[in-house]
Amino acid sequence: MKKLLTLLALAAFLVFGLNQASYAQGEADTMENQTESVDSTAMDTAATEDAAMEEKEEMTEDVEEIEEVEEADQSFHQVLKEKFIEGGPEFMGIVLLCLILGLAIVIERIIYLNLATTNSKKLLGNVEDALNSGGVEAAKEVCRNTSGPVASIFYQGLDRSDEGMEMVEKSVVAYGSVQMGKLEQGVSWISLFIALAPMLGFMGTVIGMIGAFDAIEAAGDISPSLVAGGIKVALLTTVFGLIVAIILQIFYNYIIAKVDSIVNDMENASISLVDLLMAQEVKNKKA
Repeated sequence: MKKLLTLLALAAFLVFGLNQASYAQGEADTMENQTESVDSTAMDTAATEDAAMEEKEEMTEDVEEIEEVEEADQSFHQVLKEKFIEGGPEFMGIVLLCLILGLAIVIERIIYLNLATTNSKKLLGNVEDALNSGGVEAAKEVCRNTSGPVASIFYQGLDRSDEGMEMVEKSVVAYGSVQMGKLEQGVSWISLFIALAPMLGFMGTVIGMIGAFDAIEAAGDISPSLVAGGIKVALLTTVFGLIVAIILQIFYNYIIAKVDSIVNDMENASISLVDLLMAQEVKNKKA
């Protein structure tokens, strides 16, 4: 009986020990699983944060690139506007007015000169055909229906053809001078604005330098910011004045070249008209 109780106690002890061991093993497995879960969660969180940081950096780079593109697109207009304001409205406004008025005259002259350009060879041929077929009146009608200074000179010469060749030559020369004056009308104003724009710029520079030295005197010290700011504002007027003069000078030279071309064409056509009338006169005498 005592042995049986001993065996039962031993069996119970073994069973209890196995249960405790199994429970301990389960606890250990649970702790290990929790640790692994925590580590996995931490790794996932770190990876997510890294990805978020990379995405944020990419977005920042994209925004910077967009801003750079926008600045590049708007840089010329924005910089021009800022520099114009920094230069001061007093002299910059006057220089801008010179540019506007000069360009207005340039556009008007270019349009006028292009309309004044005539195919003188074709006109001379039409006048010759009209003289042979219908006489002076038919030739004058051709000139009336043709625009340009060459046709006007032809008309004046034909209108005096009955007074002799000497009067025709004088009429052609005199009216040629009138047409030349019309071609050069307003060109002197362009040259005035070309000279005036840089002079106003230089005046603004001198006044700006005087203001810079006044600021230095008031401050009692030579500060680089005071000197640099005053000189910068002063030089902006000079730069703007030179730009205006360069733009107008280019158009001025084009207009002068166009006028010279039309005047040469007028002179050659006038000589051809006089020769044609002389030949017509000789032909009429022989007839």
